[in-house]
Amino acid sequence: MRTVNNLQPIIGQAWTGRHIVLLHCFEHNIVNKLYKSYHAPIEPPRSNCAETLSQLLSIGYRVQEITPLPNQQIQYFLVLY
Repeated sequence: MRTVNNLQPIIGQAWTGRHIVLLHCFEHNIVNKLYKSYHAPIEPPRSNCAETLSQLLSIGYRVQEITPLPNQQIQYFLVLY
């Protein structure tokens, strides 16, 4: 990525590499939180976990890992190549 005066990236430069999303859902299909890398393309998450996963998969993300979390939560680790 090029910068202007070593301060700001030039707008319009395509981001290359991997994008990461962490989706935290409650076991009863409710989204709790969504964390993403800065330039990761996403649509706004829905309150329904299955719908949010469906959106991410349709963009091209792949599930890398599913991890149980405390308080009846599940973490989905998704990557877009």
